[in-house]
Amino acid sequence: MSLLTDLLNINLSDTTEKIIAEYIWIGGSGLDIRSKARTLAGPVTDPAKLPKWNYDGSSTDQAPGDDSEVILYPQAVFKDPFRRGNNILVICDAYTPAGEPIPTNKRHNAAKIFSQPEVVAEEPWYGIEQEYTLLQKDVKWPLGWPVGGFPGPQGPYYCGVGADKAFGRDIVDAHYKACLYAGINISGINGEVMPGQWEFQVGPAVGIGAGDQLWAARYILERITEIAGVALSFDPKPIPGDWNGAGAHTNYSTKSMRSDGGIHVIKKAIEKLGLRHKEHIAAYGEGNERRLTGRHETADINTFSWGVANRGASIRVGRDTEKEGKGYFEDRRPASNMDPYVVTSKIAETTILWKP
Repeated sequence: MSLLTDLLNINLSDTTEKIIAEYIWIGGSGLDIRSKARTLAGPVTDPAKLPKWNYDGSSTDQAPGDDSEVILYPQAVFKDPFRRGNNILVICDAYTPAGEPIPTNKRHNAAKIFSQPEVVAEEPWYGIEQEYTLLQKDVKWPLGWPVGGFPGPQGPYYCGVGADKAFGRDIVDAHYKACLYAGINISGINGEVMPGQWEFQVGPAVGIGAGDQLWAARYILERITEIAGVALSFDPKPIPGDWNGAGAHTNYSTKSMRSDGGIHVIKKAIEKLGLRHKEHIAAYGEGNERRLTGRHETADINTFSWGVANRGASIRVGRDTEKEGKGYFEDRRPASNMDPYVVTSKIAETTILWKP
């Protein structure tokens, strides 16, 4: 095994200019991450200089068998924390050979929204709090839980320390460092309320970059859990009953909100979000009705509400934002399995472009 490790750790730049590019895309379920690697002649940092590639869409539920070719368009480049050196991770989106985005390509529409002049002028910033659950691979039961049984009730686990409270910290810390290495603007991590559940935050990131960075961070986490022999779940309510669900709270601000008097812009934006509550809920993740019950720090799925420092509301405004009269707000409705391209662009569209 030590020889295998040595071979995995070969530094290619000692002997060749060539690099390995791992092309990453989203599969047919909208949450499954796929990837494959190719050799390139030399280092590349600009996605526009990368070649397009293709894959068999019939094997990812994205194309029929008799017309299975799907084309990958490189969109964002990150350093590869697994192969290191000049090797790269490439976030792609998917198109038909005729150049039409395939139905599961949610990035294409998001990029259109983020390139609208009104949106560009507002410089939308996002900070996404991605919650997830680590599961014992063979039994699909949370890490640290007795198989078929339950740990002690919630309370000691949130930001907890110790072998009986924090399960999987090595995975979480490895992910944190790998994301920083890759060039992802990961801003923190913490243990969550349910044991075996953790959170990382990505941001601030501007526009389409928030989605690119979150998908890259999810890919890296999937790879690390693969190495550790642990299963990763983005289910919004992995364990029924008196246990917290998993969300992807999305913090948001525009240039106008961050400027003096921005609180008035924030209130107008929240009002617009309230008018489109059902539409947003429909785009905020599958199975969210199991999580948004009005309990466990959530608002009821059918009711829109907002408040200052209220974690039981749909939208939370921070105390600092209220005090300073400018800042950001947090949309607490998105589920952990949401598509960040859909959620970030939907928020921008409703708050900046939509004129009710």
